[in-house]
Amino acid sequence: MSKEFEIVYEFEVDATPEQVWDAITSGTGGWLWPMEFDGEKRVGPFGSTLTNFDPPHRLTALTEDVGFPTQSLNQIDETIEPRDDGRRAWVRYVHSGIFTDDWDNQYDGARKHNAFYLHTLREYVVHFAGRPVAFATLNGPDASTAADAFGVVGRALGLADDIEQGARVRARGPEGQLLDAVLDFRDPYFIGLRTDSTLIRFFGRNHWGAPVGISVHDFAPDADAKTNELAWQNWLDGTFA
Repeated sequence: MSKEFEIVYEFEVDATPEQVWDAITSGTGGWLWPMEFDGEKRVGPFGSTLTNFDPPHRLTALTEDVGFPTQSLNQIDETIEPRDDGRRAWVRYVHSGIFTDDWDNQYDGARKHNAFYLHTLREYVVHFAGRPVAFATLNGPDASTAADAFGVVGRALGLADDIEQGARVRARGPEGQLLDAVLDFRDPYFIGLRTDSTLIRFFGRNHWGAPVGISVHDFAPDADAKTNELAWQNWLDGTFA
């Protein structure tokens, strides 16, 4: 049965409204994935219509034909206001729409994913705003859909259960490489690692019946998206071999 949903988050961040706006609309893949916004034609990502496009204050993207079997309508609305004479920004993020099936599971996944995405946005604008990025995303094998799959990922990274968010860690990456990183996010569903040049995000989508996923946002001058994709794909496939 179809049912509307609404997810609301509000936060402040140590970045200007212009930096937050650019992060949301530049489409580089610096914190989420590459997306295109055309303010003049009022066209946004995935065929959405920009019903509000007022830089750097208000953005609303409405998609009426989502193309998913469990969703028929999707809208993202973001309001950005200055704080501390424009040195900081306050953001109100509203994700709404209609789920047509599996409502509780879809809502739970969307709510938790949005929280992690917005955390990554804050990490990006504070540490990497405006830097060129090489973006890669990948999914694990079928075995990574198992109920305990995300726990396997944490152990493969060498993260003990008692390591808390905010700690500096030496995580095990591809080919045994040790990554000197900050564990910038950790809960049962997601892990975020931040090095001096990358944001590496791990998605426990097995909790919602999908494979574990990884995205790599690499800001190093010599970064290569394909190299990162292949390296982390081999790591993830080997973890579940």
